[in-house]
Amino acid sequence: MVVIRLARGGAKKRPFFNIVATNSRNPRDGRFIERVGFYNPVAGEGEPKLRIANDRLSYWTGVGAQMSPTVARLVKEHAPAAA
Repeated sequence: MVVIRLARGGAKKRPFFNIVATNSRNPRDGRFIERVGFYNPVAGEGEPKLRIANDRLSYWTGVGAQMSPTVARLVKEHAPAAA
């Protein structure tokens, strides 16, 4: 099953997450099908905290991909700001 979830990157104590479409059996930071956006929880002033390609997100959900609870919450909270 394809899921849309966060893949962690960044340095120690400086998290950065890519929002990726991947097979649910792959490791969290392992191979992915497509990068859909990013989430930077420690973004500074004037830097984007979240960026999502809405067309790709709608494509993946349209073909049956499930969003993780965290990604669903981020999309719901930041959808007006990200658009």
